[in-house]
Amino acid sequence: MRIRLQEQPEYEFIHEATVRPRDVNFGGHLGNDSLIALLNEAELRMFNSLGFNEGKLGDDKTSYIVASIAVNYKTEAFMFDELIIDTHVSEPEAKGFGLSHRVRRGGDIVALAEVYIVVYDYMIGKPTPVPDAFIKVLFEHKQSLGSCC
Repeated sequence: MRIRLQEQPEYEFIHEATVRPRDVNFGGHLGNDSLIALLNEAELRMFNSLGFNEGKLGDDKTSYIVASIAVNYKTEAFMFDELIIDTHVSEPEAKGFGLSHRVRRGGDIVALAEVYIVVYDYMIGKPTPVPDAFIKVLFEHKQSLGSCC
């Protein structure tokens, strides 16, 4: 069964990336593994722009892990293409949240991707609630863009 992803009405974060020679597969286009790496970089930059990182989501003990990822390819991307990765963060749930990515080249959508993040405490080895500090900063960021509330 094919998973069909949809564009989001709004994206709160933008990341630029260039398809590097090592990102191209034997088919001559952007490889699956490289797209995932580019999405991961966009995610890390998004967290960093909010003052967080992969190991600290606002309470000095909470990290996160990727629980699932789905990608729909719309067209190919090639070596040296300039890509824009737009990211939308869904409203946090009890122990996680979703990231919706739209990868663009000019006016063309290269891919849509959905990533589900589970907030995780490595000290106890279990999922844990999304830290209030992360929720607060995300809310303030969205509010500053006029994309929430």
